[in-house]
Amino acid sequence: MSKTGQILASPRGYSFYLPNPLPPEINWDLGLINALSDADRLLGNLAGEGNKLPNPHILIRPFIAREAVLSSRIEGTHATLGEILAADAGATVETGAVDDLKEVNNYIVALEYGIKRLETLPLSLRLIRELHQKLMSGVHGEHATPGEFRYTQNWIGVAGCTITTATYVPPAPDHLIACLGDLENFLRDYTFPPLVQIALAHYQFEAIHPFLDGNGRVGRLLITLFLIERNVLPAPLLYLSAFFEATRQEYYARLLAVSQQGDWTGWLQYFLNGVARQAEDAISRSYRINQLLDLWRQQTVSLSTTLPNLLINELGKNPFITVNKSAELLAVSYATVQRAINKLVELGIVQEVSGNKRNKIYCAKLILEILEEPAKITAG
Repeated sequence: MSKTGQILASPRGYSFYLPNPLPPEINWDLGLINALSDADRLLGNLAGEGNKLPNPHILIRPFIAREAVLSSRIEGTHATLGEILAADAGATVETGAVDDLKEVNNYIVALEYGIKRLETLPLSLRLIRELHQKLMSGVHGEHATPGEFRYTQNWIGVAGCTITTATYVPPAPDHLIACLGDLENFLRDYTFPPLVQIALAHYQFEAIHPFLDGNGRVGRLLITLFLIERNVLPAPLLYLSAFFEATRQEYYARLLAVSQQGDWTGWLQYFLNGVARQAEDAISRSYRINQLLDLWRQQTVSLSTTLPNLLINELGKNPFITVNKSAELLAVSYATVQRAINKLVELGIVQEVSGNKRNKIYCAKLILEILEEPAKITAG
């Protein structure tokens, strides 16, 4: 038995890891205390800025798409943020990208569903199953019984490995429900600092690995939903997938070090650093996007029509626009929207990016560049 669990032998001839119930004993050294203080302070700043911003959707709509892209990328999809946003604006998707876009869109659907569901259902095993069902429906992992905990053994390792050569083998199926019940009870505990609690719960969920597929994405969804449920954030403003993607090898190593060495301190400091950096990141991106939108509004304020200004508001939600979808959203004619978009092109606010003669796609590239910047993973 280690500090965090024990290795047990299965009658089927392999060994698996059984994590101890949470919480573990935590060594509150100065480094960990400072990491929690830093993360709490910056997350509070993010919550405050989110409440003050004149356009809170700037933080939410495009950032949800960004989170979905990066969380799915960790699992091997190759869809880009630009492709997701362009498709949402009405662009035609290339056949080869359809599956990846579906996976990313499922993540968006699951997150938005989870936020709405929290109004009537606490974060629980039932909600976790519902999230998984939304996430895995209609994608290549659909064989993995969407919405159902696994009845067979799974394992983690390099492609082609067997259960005996795997890097990690989670609890056997007959231990699964007990492990999940303990985790659900821990999620209802209100005695821990919320950031520490969700860091511990995220590790435990990944250690249990309760689904045949989709565990990483569900585990990352739980972080955002937990912070909303506990009123740490007023809306889904913080997304750790960018940090986990930028530090992917360390992310896996830190999780494994808890199981193998009981290194809770290393995991907690890593997680809390991710919270701090991503809170800073979200404040910076949203502030710069709002500055751009304000500048563009000033450039269009003297025009004889308010339509360009309304389109600028839509660019805050998605930097890609098309005439058809804009006409539908704003309930105006195609020709009227086309004239307004032409004015935005003249002002250098958007560019035509598709090269199409018909069904043209326009993009506010300065906003897209801000959204696509790599995550900042160190303080400074």
